[in-house]
Amino acid sequence: MKIHEYQAKEIFRRFGVPTPRGEMVTTPEQARAVAERLGTKVVVVKAQIHAGGRGKAGGVKLAKSPAEAADLAKAILGMKLVTPQTGPGGRIVRRLLIEEGLDIKRELYLSILVDRAVAAPVIMASTAGGMEIEEVAHKSPELILRETIFPATGLQPFHARKLAFGLGLSGNAASAAGPFLQGLYRTFLETDASLAEINPLVVTGEGKLVALDAKMTFDDNALYRHKDIAELRDLNEEDPLEIEASNFNLNYIKLDGNVGCMVNGAGLAMGTMDIIKLSGGSPANFLDVGGGASAEQVKNAFKILVSDKNVKGVFINIFGGILRCDVLAAGVVAAAKELKLKVPIVIRMEGTNVEKGQEILRQSGLGLTIAQGMKDGAQKIVALVGRG
Repeated sequence: MKIHEYQAKEIFRRFGVPTPRGEMVTTPEQARAVAERLGTKVVVVKAQIHAGGRGKAGGVKLAKSPAEAADLAKAILGMKLVTPQTGPGGRIVRRLLIEEGLDIKRELYLSILVDRAVAAPVIMASTAGGMEIEEVAHKSPELILRETIFPATGLQPFHARKLAFGLGLSGNAASAAGPFLQGLYRTFLETDASLAEINPLVVTGEGKLVALDAKMTFDDNALYRHKDIAELRDLNEEDPLEIEASNFNLNYIKLDGNVGCMVNGAGLAMGTMDIIKLSGGSPANFLDVGGGASAEQVKNAFKILVSDKNVKGVFINIFGGILRCDVLAAGVVAAAKELKLKVPIVIRMEGTNVEKGQEILRQSGLGLTIAQGMKDGAQKIVALVGRG
């Protein structure tokens, strides 16, 4: 789950991570009032959406007076921001963060995330702050510092010293690095975050370290332990089909192709998308119905798939274990009849009761296409819908 910048900064402050003073607003009048309360010569008006690249898209502006802050808020609220992370559909701005301006001397990058290769958190830092870290990693990988933090020992003073030295910090900033990193690491651990990112982390004229920006994502499987964080979810920032899928315990991610994919198991889902691309097609989604899906869940999954207007055909690729092939087939037939599906459907199934399941499909009278293997299924659905 993702949250907004202003929400992440509230969590940062709870663990002693310094951030600029600021407040979230939803109207120009509120923006004016906050700018007056902050009392600084410059305030920053920042659009709050779940995507980076806001500044380049016109969602971050500087105001030199409360009146100008109100004018900028009026211009940005309701704006559709299109950034590399939003896709062409963009995001509507419904909230703003009004924040004090700072005396910025340097911009750095700092984050903590889970490195699955070593099964431990890793701190990433760079002197190239304010830039997209993916671009830095591609063009100048030598600028990225990495420190693996093993859970048994936690963040140690030598980690902070090494990172401070690598970032070229000195004086007050170097002294502040240890407490700052400890606070960020506690934030990451105690909230069950999967990412805590600051871009940029700034060094002020006084040598203070301040999180000028903040991004956090959380492990959905741990949200039951953090009711307060779960309440920060903003459904306006999520795809409606992804929200509906979560209501049925389905794992769904919308993509931009034309082949709807229904699969059980994340690994099989990834393999299915790969083989569709290899066959010249383009997947419209990632949809994992899970190992123990019922016929009702299969029907709900179908509803979600065909709700996407880009879907011109559906490829069902199931390995029957807990989810028996006959149960899957019954769910597919029931869904196709109830929803009056008009798009072609190709089904590849293997495993428990596969013969019985295929017989149900053949006797349905719906003209469903049965594939013999993944490659055959991918080639058939691409031939039916065309290349995406």
